[in-house]
Amino acid sequence: MTDEKQPFLSHLKELRDRLLICSIAVAVAFVFTYYFKEKVFDFLMQPFIRVMPPGSSFIFTGVTEAFVTYFKISLVAALFVGAPVILYEFWMFVAPGLYEKEKRYVYPFIFYGSVCFLCGALFCYFVAMPNIYGFFVSYGTGFVIPMPDIKSYMSLTLKMLILFGLIFELPLVVYYLSRAGIINAGMLASKRRYAILAIFIISAIITPPDVVSQVLIALPFWGLYELGILIARIFGKKEIQDAKA
Repeated sequence: MTDEKQPFLSHLKELRDRLLICSIAVAVAFVFTYYFKEKVFDFLMQPFIRVMPPGSSFIFTGVTEAFVTYFKISLVAALFVGAPVILYEFWMFVAPGLYEKEKRYVYPFIFYGSVCFLCGALFCYFVAMPNIYGFFVSYGTGFVIPMPDIKSYMSLTLKMLILFGLIFELPLVVYYLSRAGIINAGMLASKRRYAILAIFIISAIITPPDVVSQVLIALPFWGLYELGILIARIFGKKEIQDAKA
């Protein structure tokens, strides 16, 4: 019984150590992101500021609302900055259970995972948010002036940035799953119609109810799915590809 408990306890200790390293990395990043919190705040406000009509402004109604908003922005920014360390520690925790040839993917996984997430966040910032917020602001009139509170705006903005970043991880996920033989290009192609339907449903949920915004968001996601099929066809296990042919 003691011999069985020892590996389990050692895994728990390793997990604790790696979580501690991740926490330290985020804490160090938080010091810098909080120092530049006004610049980060101003950067995140720009998509809405560009579409705000004259006379409108942001407000906060709670005593601690501004402080909490700055804190949340700094923390999320710190998670973005510390993401490579978090990915590395996660990979190293699961690496002992992998084959030697699988361990060599650690650095590409960290690099391309970070790049894909960043691309998704940038797409959200420069394409999705201006159109979505522009639609909502269009309902303002000369008498009804948009004056959103910063807490609600930042909560929605941060959620969208994270959501788009995760969605843009799709090509990377397809690459690794196809390399492992779990999926293949034929499987993805056969499910294309269902995937397109799901993409447009998700786009309708996360965007305003106007067709232009929904199509503008859905088309890149559709393109990512098609890119995933191409990646699976090029990099997937050949024996599985041939068996499906």
